Amino acid sequence: MSAATETAGTGAPRAQGGRLAQSVRDSLVIARRNLLRMTRIPEVVLFGLIQPVMFVILFTYVFGGSIQVGGTTSAGVYKNFLMAGIFAQTVTFATAGASAGIAEDMHKGLVDRFRSLPMTRGAVLTGRTVADLVQTALTLLVLAVVALLVGWRPGSAKSVNIGEILGGFGLLLLLGYAFTWIGALIGLSVRTPEAATSGGLVWLFPVTFISNAFVDSSQMTPWLRHIAEWNPFSATVQACRTLFGDPGVSPSSAWPMQHPVWASLLYSLLILVVFRTLAVRKYRRAEG
Repeated sequence: MSAATETAGTGAPRAQGGRLAQSVRDSLVIARRNLLRMTRIPEVVLFGLIQPVMFVILFTYVFGGSIQVGGTTSAGVYKNFLMAGIFAQTVTFATAGASAGIAEDMHKGLVDRFRSLPMTRGAVLTGRTVADLVQTALTLLVLAVVALLVGWRPGSAKSVNIGEILGGFGLLLLLGYAFTWIGALIGLSVRTPEAATSGGLVWLFPVTFISNAFVDSSQMTPWLRHIAEWNPFSATVQACRTLFGDPGVSPSSAWPMQHPVWASLLYSLLILVVFRTLAVRKYRRAEG
């Protein structure tokens, strides 16, 4: 067998290693392209960092001491309760950036040029979402430093180790990555970047606020509490609180609240598989 085979339908050479290896290489090339683009437009990264920092400061000092958590309105208790919710909100709001970025590439015809190249079809979307994941990780790092400065202390209720803390951030990144595929599907489904930005945000507000991110769900009306407790977003928030050593909410009989780490993993992987499949299918069917 020769050292190179032809990519199906293109006649272009493909290196040995099979389709999976080719897909990984193509995805990394696209990811590198998007990361370089971010460095050349630093204001995009800067504004992406400012917004979550503002949320941390405003929620901490405006609502701290006013919202009851675990039977107390202590500002210190609320800080530790809040941060997991802010972290989760930050990674999910990256969805809007993914939507707008892909819609802009489609609008400018860049995706059509990618489509004409001998690369695997899913690589364009995978590379974009991986680049967004790197930016999200950077944002989380900065946000964690700010959270520590305003008084967030992991292990405030029970002792935790560094592995558990890193596990919590890993679950956050997995949720964020899964949600960027929802953003990818939205970006492929609209006609303009402006519509993609709106479409990428409008559904996130009920998802993040009808949850246990900012208030104890036990204080909600029964029907709303059930929605919040079975919300995939709530599962990740509760998992992070557990891993950060500060569950901070009243006990719940809902399975995702009883087993938040497993629920977070299952929800995130399910969202990732379903929406990656739909987005890649949409990309393949999109008209050039």
